[in-house]
Amino acid sequence: MKQKSNLKTLDQFVDEQYGKKGTSKRDKFEKGYEAFKLGFLIQQARLEKGMTQEELAEKCGTNKGYISKIENNLKEIRISTLQKIVELGLGGHLELSIKL
Repeated sequence: MKQKSNLKTLDQFVDEQYGKKGTSKRDKFEKGYEAFKLGFLIQQARLEKGMTQEELAEKCGTNKGYISKIENNLKEIRISTLQKIVELGLGGHLELSIKL
């Protein structure tokens, strides 16, 4: 006799918890996730470079507290500031895309 698996994909879980795409609850969740993901990506790139928040802040002309707030999703970031962090601070190149 084969047992039924209770495992769900991430998409199934998110659909159950936050509703289908296009609902207000789901849109709010996805917006928050994108902001979290951006802070996490900055943090991971900084750590990969072996830099402290203070070192990154100094390179891109801001302060440690601001970098911390971005990494912890407490502060929204302007695209021009994101570009400075990526290019001046991390030595990378920022690429943006729009998906419709």
